[in-house]
Amino acid sequence: MNKVKNVSKEMCFFTYLLENYAAFKKQRADIIFQQLDDLNLVETIFNNYEMYHRENLNNAFIDIDLLIQKNKIVF
Repeated sequence: MNKVKNVSKEMCFFTYLLENYAAFKKQRADIIFQQLDDLNLVETIFNNYEMYHRENLNNAFIDIDLLIQKNKIVF
């Protein structure tokens, strides 16, 4: 297996989290990424690396779902 150089542990985990979240939602990762980007959540999720990588992925999925719900609310 070739190692990708100059990729942070945070980026590797973000990719892992995104791919697993997409599988959990039975959706393609690019569609999930676009939805998160449209809601300006990519940076928030990426920056939660320390919290997400220590907990069960299902807890991270619940948190992402809550972030999406919160950011979809239009007043």
